Amino acid sequence: MSRVEFDRQHSASFWKRFWGISLVVLLGLLASLILLRRFPRSMPSGSCSAREPVLAGVSAGSSTSDTAREISSSRRNAIVRSAEIISPAVVSISVTQVRIVSRSPFGSMFSDPMFEYFFPELRREYRQRIKSMGSGFLINSDGYILTSEHVVENATQIVVNLADGRQFEGHLIGSDPALDLALLKIDGHDLPTAPLGDSDDLIIGEWAIAIGNPYGYVLKDSRPSVTVGVISAIGRDFDPRRGRIYRNMIQTDAAINPGNSGGPLVNSVGEVIGINTFIFTESGGSLGVGFAIPINTAKRMLDEIVQYGEVRPFWTGIHIQSLSPLIAQSLGYPSTDGVIVSQLDPASPALLAGRRGGDVITAINSKEIADEADLVAEFYGTHVGDRIRLTVWRGGQTQTVTFTLVEPGKRG
Repeated sequence: MSRVEFDRQHSASFWKRFWGISLVVLLGLLASLILLRRFPRSMPSGSCSAREPVLAGVSAGSSTSDTAREISSSRRNAIVRSAEIISPAVVSISVTQVRIVSRSPFGSMFSDPMFEYFFPELRREYRQRIKSMGSGFLINSDGYILTSEHVVENATQIVVNLADGRQFEGHLIGSDPALDLALLKIDGHDLPTAPLGDSDDLIIGEWAIAIGNPYGYVLKDSRPSVTVGVISAIGRDFDPRRGRIYRNMIQTDAAINPGNSGGPLVNSVGEVIGINTFIFTESGGSLGVGFAIPINTAKRMLDEIVQYGEVRPFWTGIHIQSLSPLIAQSLGYPSTDGVIVSQLDPASPALLAGRRGGDVITAINSKEIADEADLVAEFYGTHVGDRIRLTVWRGGQTQTVTFTLVEPGKRG
């Protein structure tokens, strides 16, 4: 092989290796650029491309900050805002009550029912002082507080604790035991207040927020707690309980526990729509079936107390009795549903409206009446000045009359 031919072959081999290596390097650089774009943080901080991941880090940090702000903003939802509006006006109420108890002076060994039956004169009544707690809420800045009547029933001392830790002596201004509502007063000014909503405008399924001080006697903390549920039902009626009439109640699954009584049930815009009253329970704790008195019922009581200093009793002048099968048969009335008018007071509203003994009341304000309990319940929440529409049966004919409730002894 000549020298010229050797040099030509060597040169060709060199350039083949050169372009091969160059192609590999080029492909490596191209792959690196692709990787840098997809995984910028994988580059070492000292490399010539460090600017790109640093900028990418700033961008990612901004994105994280925005996300954090969005999450923080979403945490302040309607429930949080409502609780912030109402909580400062919610109070805990400590009460000393007097309860009359009856027991044998000889102790428990003589407390057998048989012993008491034969020796009732040995029983003695004692006044027992007990302490209890409930909740309430301020309805104006001068210290008026709405709560449940059973919270302050037979109270000899009422102590009101505000959410900010201040403590006041409470005074009972007025109450309606049948409605289980009471109005208290403390000597304060410029106090936080809870806005009152409209309980006639409730939607089944909307948020319901119960705020109060459950188990406050254990926690020893006047700051209210919050539980959340929905409006489960409206218009719930119950048979009278110990002289109280619960009608048109709001049902909620927001947890209501001992100490919540008298506290506010709140909607998602921060308005009080009810007064938490009682629960169905088997063990003393919440089963998710709680009931609240509609705030519109409380508003009517407040109007009476503010204007007249009390809830004025009303007078119809009607005396009634239930219909027995014998009485219904003697009247020719084809049912035992309804109540019979046994007597009418002179100059009473019902008498002046044309009622008379022997009339059978079958409905009040279009609500059918089956017995005396139904009639009493239908007068629940009514006040002096309200118009009452009676549907009555007389001599085989049904007629409707209307009269106005007045104070006892006043003419209709």
